[in-house]
Amino acid sequence: MKARRAEFTPQIVPGVHRLEHAGVNCYLLEGQDGLTLVDTALPATWRYLVQALDHLGRTPADIRAVVLTHAHFDHVGMARRLLDTQLLEPFVDPGDAYIARHPYRYLHERMRLQYPLRFPRALPVLVEMTVAGALAVRGVPSADLHVLRDEGGEGGELAVPGRPRVLATPGHTKGHVALHLPEADAVISGDAIVTLDPYTGAVGPRIVAGAATAGSRLALGPVEAIGLTGAGTVLPGHGEPWREGAAAAAEAALLAGPS
Repeated sequence: MKARRAEFTPQIVPGVHRLEHAGVNCYLLEGQDGLTLVDTALPATWRYLVQALDHLGRTPADIRAVVLTHAHFDHVGMARRLLDTQLLEPFVDPGDAYIARHPYRYLHERMRLQYPLRFPRALPVLVEMTVAGALAVRGVPSADLHVLRDEGGEGGELAVPGRPRVLATPGHTKGHVALHLPEADAVISGDAIVTLDPYTGAVGPRIVAGAATAGSRLALGPVEAIGLTGAGTVLPGHGEPWREGAAAAAEAALLAGPS
């Protein structure tokens, strides 16, 4: 099976471009001094990233920074290549530094193997992720990581193109963060709120299933913090953008509860 082609959406909100491939989103933030790549999807996404940059009249050299909402394998897939070819050292919360080095050694509260049996509608997404390199992600050495909190603390503006504001949202992983973009009236929620759960196939705002979440009860807390941003659009790590407001997304995610 071949993974379907990627979908690139320029200006999903002002100054932000969305690249979706194999059920995983990453985002390019525009700035006067270049671009910031938020999350790095899977290894096979690289060719589509280059195509997306070409569509914008850019090249990988225009990426000035890489910021990880968290360090699971499906968000770190191109990080090592960007480090090796562009000398870009990813920003990551210190709580996820270990996972960034070892992308498959992460806490999850439920057994992963049960999910394809319980939720067969998730199989197409999981297969696409596998074909896109989900089992072959290389970690990033600790010496090549920027500590996110040192550069932009809780609520602080990160000094990278697009100037996102860092919002601590632990639960999915210990060091998960969201990125608030006030000028774009948007928040990049990573996997703190998704609109597609890759492990169950469920759609609509929710937290990710326990197959990939360290603590579902803890993960429900940051959902409210994302809602309190008041952003008009939520840009998730998986699934379509939610344009009915962060508060409504948070309410729906809390209602959906853990899986």
